[in-house]
Amino acid sequence: MATVGTGRRARTRRVATGRALLATLLAAGLAAGCTASNGPGDDGRGAPRTTRPGGTEGTETEGADGDGRPPVLAVKIDNAAAARPQRGLESADVVYVEQVEGGLSRLMAVYATRLPESVGPVRSAREADLELLRQFDRPVLAFSGAQGRLLPLIDRAPLEPLTPGTSDAGADAYVRDATRSAPHNLYLLPRRSMDGPPGRASLTTGFRDGPPPAGGEPESTRTVRYPAARFTFTWSDARNRWLVSMDSTPTVTARGEPVAPATVVVQYVTVRPSGYHDSRGNNTPYTETVGSGRATVLRDGRAHDVRWSRPDASDGTAFTTEDGVPVNFAQGQVWVVYAEAD
Repeated sequence: MATVGTGRRARTRRVATGRALLATLLAAGLAAGCTASNGPGDDGRGAPRTTRPGGTEGTETEGADGDGRPPVLAVKIDNAAAARPQRGLESADVVYVEQVEGGLSRLMAVYATRLPESVGPVRSAREADLELLRQFDRPVLAFSGAQGRLLPLIDRAPLEPLTPGTSDAGADAYVRDATRSAPHNLYLLPRRSMDGPPGRASLTTGFRDGPPPAGGEPESTRTVRYPAARFTFTWSDARNRWLVSMDSTPTVTARGEPVAPATVVVQYVTVRPSGYHDSRGNNTPYTETVGSGRATVLRDGRAHDVRWSRPDASDGTAFTTEDGVPVNFAQGQVWVVYAEAD
């Protein structure tokens, strides 16, 4: 992934569907999505909402300097047992893992170089997602709803919300799988909502591809635990990748193939209570992704203890050795797992 300097550059915004993406939430189906079948509910949704308009196909809206960079697509993805296997995870450039209500977890997949046929199951947004996504220039955020008091913040955030609804655009971009039960059956069809992959230049994460840093310790497996969720990454010499397991179950694609990132980052951050709760009264944790701290970068079967820094929400995250040398990632998919700092 390309090295990205600090600060965000404006760029041309292009989204292919509907000039006015009026996303009134699907009442019956999405109401079922407020509560997970095997844990605390999603942060409960309030009244139906209307998203800001997107651009029509072939129409460009100039940013501050009109540099022509299209937006990445970020999708909130369910990872409860009933949601597996997910679709489209293997095509993401970056997968973020965050803690949610009741000690469970949720994924955010970011797409820049490839758009899969289908992604999901799609679930709800959280307050911390807005800070995390500020590193991108007006990203498209696909999600199935949010806590009612959070919706105004999403509307004011520098992003383009893409939610299922009753408009032609919303109805066209999402489908429900009749073979799965709600809320674990809502899928986004990205190619109906975007012209195509925005390209690597839009992936303003601050990550660098290149040779591994010196040193590091041999590492065959690493587990990150949340109060009610667990992620394990096991190195595969045969695949030259890290094999992912969730709650001791191998993470596979819809075709049964392993999901295997090239680099895994365990980033130690502050996780604090937010001002939001789900429908059962569980507080929604807020994962702070701006600041600095320690991290472990897993690549090539080795673990490297490094430092991370993101001075401002509009910046990507820099990873460096203790001597301040930038740390490169292996070419391929990156998983970033946010773990609570000691």
